[in-house]
Amino acid sequence: MPENTINSTVLKAEELAALVADLREEETLSCLERRLAAGESPAQLLLACRKGMRLVGAMHEQGHYYISGLIMAGEIMRRAVELLRPVMVGKNRGENSGRVLLGTIEGDLHDIGKNLFRDLLECHGFTVLDLGVDVPPADFIAAALEFKPHVVAASALITDSFPRLQELVRLFEAGGLGPVVRKPFILIGGGQVDERVFRMSGADQWGEDAFAGVLICQRLMEKNVSP
Repeated sequence: MPENTINSTVLKAEELAALVADLREEETLSCLERRLAAGESPAQLLLACRKGMRLVGAMHEQGHYYISGLIMAGEIMRRAVELLRPVMVGKNRGENSGRVLLGTIEGDLHDIGKNLFRDLLECHGFTVLDLGVDVPPADFIAAALEFKPHVVAASALITDSFPRLQELVRLFEAGGLGPVVRKPFILIGGGQVDERVFRMSGADQWGEDAFAGVLICQRLMEKNVSP
C-alpha cells in the first residue's frame, strides 16, 4: 500500500476517534455513514471508534469527564455498532466463529455492556444465545446443555452479585454438563470486574471491556479449544 494511502487511513481513523472522544454523537454517525458509503472497512471503522472510547475512559480517569460522559460515550458506541452491525454480519454470513452463551449474572440487572458485547460478537461471526439479566447460575447450566457453547460469558457490575460468578464456575467445574461433555471456557466481565474478582471467581479469563472480550473469544477459537 502506498505511503500516502496509509497516512490517509491513519488520519481518518484519528478523526473518527476524536469525534467519539469529544462526545459528538451525530457527527460520529454521519462520519461513519459517509465512510461506509465510500467503501471503507467496517471493522477498521469499529476499531477507530474503540480508540475513541479508550480516550473517553482515560479522560474520565484524569477527571475531565464525569459518569455522564461515560454514559454518553456508551450510547455513541451503541449507535455506531447498530449502524455497522448489518454490514459486518453480512460480510461474515456463513462463517460461524463459535458459540457464546451470554448473560448478566443473578442479582444484577445491568445490560448495556452485555448488549454491546453481544452485538460485537455477532459482528465477528459468533452465534450468541443471550439469556438476559439476573440469570441464576443453574440457568446457565440448563442452557449450555442445549446450546453447547464454546464460551460461557457472564457479566456483573454490582459487587453483591460477584459470589454468583463463583457459584457459576463451581457448577461447571462440578460436571454440571455431564461426564462426557467438555466444560466450556468461562469468561467474565463488567465495569467492576478486575483481576481480584477474576481470581476469586475461578473463571478462565476476564475482559476489561467488550472489545477485549471479543478478542479473547477469537483467540480461543483459533486454538481450537471447542468442546
